[in-house]
Amino acid sequence: MQLFYNPNITDLEKSFVFDKEESKHIIKVLRKKEGDILHVTNGLGFLFNTEIALASDSKCTVNILSFKKQEPSKYHLHLAVAPTKMNERYEWFLEKATEIGIHEITPIICDHSERKVIKTERFQKIIESAMKQSLHYYLPKLNEPIILKDFLKKEVNGAKFIAHCEETHKNSLKSQIIQNQDTTILIGPEGDFSNKEIELALNNNYIPISLGNTRLRTETAAIVACHSVVFINE
Repeated sequence: MQLFYNPNITDLEKSFVFDKEESKHIIKVLRKKEGDILHVTNGLGFLFNTEIALASDSKCTVNILSFKKQEPSKYHLHLAVAPTKMNERYEWFLEKATEIGIHEITPIICDHSERKVIKTERFQKIIESAMKQSLHYYLPKLNEPIILKDFLKKEVNGAKFIAHCEETHKNSLKSQIIQNQDTTILIGPEGDFSNKEIELALNNNYIPISLGNTRLRTETAAIVACHSVVFINE
């Protein structure tokens, strides 16, 4: 099944029109024609079965034949991850985490961050593409970048963890995960969190955790954390 994405479609509509860019892709690239069936999600759990009514490359119009809604997860996984020096590595994390089943992502700016200016427009497109490719009906939420100390001021539900590389006592993440519990995990930059940041997180009731016996890159650590939580909740 090929999945399309349109955030504006609702279960109250009988038809809708794709924007010019998506219309051109559907008609010119995929060579879809009137009468063809398209499967569309709005990123809010709905899957719409639609039929092309007007095969225009500027405003492809479809009629909604039926729809269903997927039940949301019983838990919420939020990863707050420092951007990597090379954008490509962070984009890889966004793509794979979306495929695995993450719910929310926040880029955090830390003391040791080498990249402090982030443009989220491309990140958003990567997440949307990964959602469609992996046939998810819920689009992960991508928040705007935020300084870590400001993120720590936010109220967070459920379990709160910080993964750092300091040689202190830490339990493995897998031993701390509880099924159907909301989980927030902090993943630092290449240079790790500063001692001040770690102390601040601990003072805000974040629990220090280990992701294994080897030192992982930022994006690898984020994927290990994401998979661990999702796997235990499957």
